[in-house]
Amino acid sequence: MTGDRWLIAGLGNPGPAYAGNRHNAGFGVADVLAARAGARFRASKFRTVAAAGQLAGLSVVIIKPLTFMNESGVAVAGMAGYYRLGPGHTVVVHDELDLPFGTVRLKRGGGDNGHNGLRSVTAHLGTRDYYRVRIGIGRPPGRMDPAAYVLRDFSAPEQQELPLLLDRAADAVEMLLASGLAAAQNAFHADASPAE
Repeated sequence: MTGDRWLIAGLGNPGPAYAGNRHNAGFGVADVLAARAGARFRASKFRTVAAAGQLAGLSVVIIKPLTFMNESGVAVAGMAGYYRLGPGHTVVVHDELDLPFGTVRLKRGGGDNGHNGLRSVTAHLGTRDYYRVRIGIGRPPGRMDPAAYVLRDFSAPEQQELPLLLDRAADAVEMLLASGLAAAQNAFHADASPAE
């Protein structure tokens, strides 16, 4: 039965050269969630590694696309189709330039905000109406190109905070599954400024 199964996709770029990059925050959260589910990543279909287990009492398949960020949608849509999961059972976890470092936000639908991974997921799913858990990585300093910034490693002070941030984002995913979007937003947006 697919009714209670969820697909959780952490976005990032495969390989050790990218492992500490800001753009790989989604992979980091996927690792935390797999550990919580007691599941190991294994090579899977549609150019992914996948870990199947349970979170919040629900069956989950946690994936990390091996397609590189710009083709994330191939993996996400492939796995969603394989498990017959619609956008209402698909969560994409990704880095977000427009949120300050350390911030976690949730939403369903919306644009891609220049994020190539989201653009690919939306194109391949044929809808924007999937859940997103957004991990704030902050804006690039000065005039640095955002494309270069997201491929830089987190700074030393950020790296100290990163495990807490990834845990918080993993908590947000679990709360979304257990209690729904509104409850998760209330819990994780409580520190938000009114402008958000």
